[in-house]
Amino acid sequence: MFERLERVIGIDNINKIKNKTIAIIGVGGVGGYVIETLVRNGINNIIIVDKDVVDITNKNRQIIALDTTINKSKVEVFKERILSINKECNVITLNMFLNEENKKELFKYDIDYLVDACDTVQTKIMLIRECLDRNIKIISSMGTGNKLDPKKLEITTLKKTSYDPLAKVIRHEINKLNITDDIFVLSSKEEIIKTHTRAPGSYSVVPNTAGILIADYIIKDIIKTED
Repeated sequence: MFERLERVIGIDNINKIKNKTIAIIGVGGVGGYVIETLVRNGINNIIIVDKDVVDITNKNRQIIALDTTINKSKVEVFKERILSINKECNVITLNMFLNEENKKELFKYDIDYLVDACDTVQTKIMLIRECLDRNIKIISSMGTGNKLDPKKLEITTLKKTSYDPLAKVIRHEINKLNITDDIFVLSSKEEIIKTHTRAPGSYSVVPNTAGILIADYIIKDIIKTED
C-alpha cells in the first residue's frame, strides 16, 4: 500500500518508518491528524491515549467525529479506523486520562517518539519530564484554539514561542524545574482572537494542519537521523 510513498523516499526509508513506535496523547483535532498522517505514511506501531468519547461538538475538526461515532470511545473508534487503513498496524489503546498515578501504563512500552496533543498543563509537564528522563523524542502541541491562520504554525523550541498563552505557561513551569533542554513544540505566531467566551473557538484548518505538521516532522526526523 505504500508504493507511491516508496517512489519518493525509497524502500529503506519505508522500513525505517515501519520499525518506529509512536505514542499520541490526546486524539482530538491535532492528535487525530497526527495519527491519520502517520498511519498513511507507514508507521506500523502506534499507541493512542485518550479517555474521552466522541462528542457532537467535535464534528467541526476531529476526523473520527461522525453521527455514527457520537458517544463512542475515541481510542476504540480510532483503532478501528487505523486497522481499516492498514490491517497490519500494531495498535495499542489506553482509554484513560494520563497522569502521574497511571503513567507507568504508558511508559512500560518501548516508545521512540511521543506526541503530546493533550489539553492539561500538568500532564504536558509530566510528559516532557518523563521523555527527557527516558531519552524519548517528544513534540508537544501548544494552543490552536481561537486562531485562523495555518500559515503561522511552526515547529520550534519552547524557548522561541510567541503569542501563545499555553506555551507561556508551560515555559514558566519548565523553568521552575530548571530544565534547560530544547523542547520541540508546535506553536502558532498568530495572536489569539478574543471571543469573550470561556470555551475556545476552533477553525478546523488550524488544528488539522498542526497535526499534519507534527507527523511530517516525525517522519522526516526518522529518515534524517537514521541515515
